[in-house]
Amino acid sequence: MTAHLTATREEWLAARLDLLEDEKELTRRSDELALRRQALPWVRIGKDYRFETDEGRASLADLFKGRSQLLVYHFMFGPDYTAGCPSCSSIADGFNGFVVHLENHDVAFSAISRAPLAKLQAFKQRMGWIFPWASSFGSDFNRDFSVLFTEEQQRDGGIEYNFRREAPSPQLVAGKTEGPVTQIAAMTGTDAATFTRDRPGMSAFVLDDGIVYHTYSSYARGLDGLWGMYQWLDRAPKGRNEDGIWWRHHDKYGRG
Repeated sequence: MTAHLTATREEWLAARLDLLEDEKELTRRSDELALRRQALPWVRIGKDYRFETDEGRASLADLFKGRSQLLVYHFMFGPDYTAGCPSCSSIADGFNGFVVHLENHDVAFSAISRAPLAKLQAFKQRMGWIFPWASSFGSDFNRDFSVLFTEEQQRDGGIEYNFRREAPSPQLVAGKTEGPVTQIAAMTGTDAATFTRDRPGMSAFVLDDGIVYHTYSSYARGLDGLWGMYQWLDRAPKGRNEDGIWWRHHDKYGRG
């Protein structure tokens, strides 16, 4: 016998309609926030960032590929990783399918990571992905957009991520921590300190009259709405129902 609340169909419908009002309010609020994102001032890009892509050397403007807008996913894949972050990989499983729709709506897309291009290409082939993926190896791009930090910043509390300063993490640098971060770092072939020097995020850019501007960035839980897996789980009977790190690279399920 289930311990969960049960009801007649009529009682369920009444409760569902009550919830629907709150869902509609959330949708209206989300629409308002989207307009506020679009109303943010633009910041002109002053640096000549260079990337390695499947098509060769490219500037940030080149990544637009003739479109007026560019969305970037800051994918955690540092030079010392042997595989991409499994959380970022789960998000990528989602956007891999809809990039073609963005591209046909005047919006270019690219994942960008610090690992050398050959590493990204090999992992991309392993995962069966087709989205554009550029290497920022040797560039200031990741640091300038707050998704790359140093060992010194970790140890001394100099990390400003997700628009706030983090506390010092000397134990992390010393390798004296365990838990979910250590577990997920192992999936990338790194230790927790190395793994967390790279961070996830997304950034938006616009190309206007030949000039590239930065328009928006989001990090951490700000990426939650882009993680398609969770949008479905939030509508499942048991929700996210999590106890630690349960997800992994999609080709690793069923392997213990």
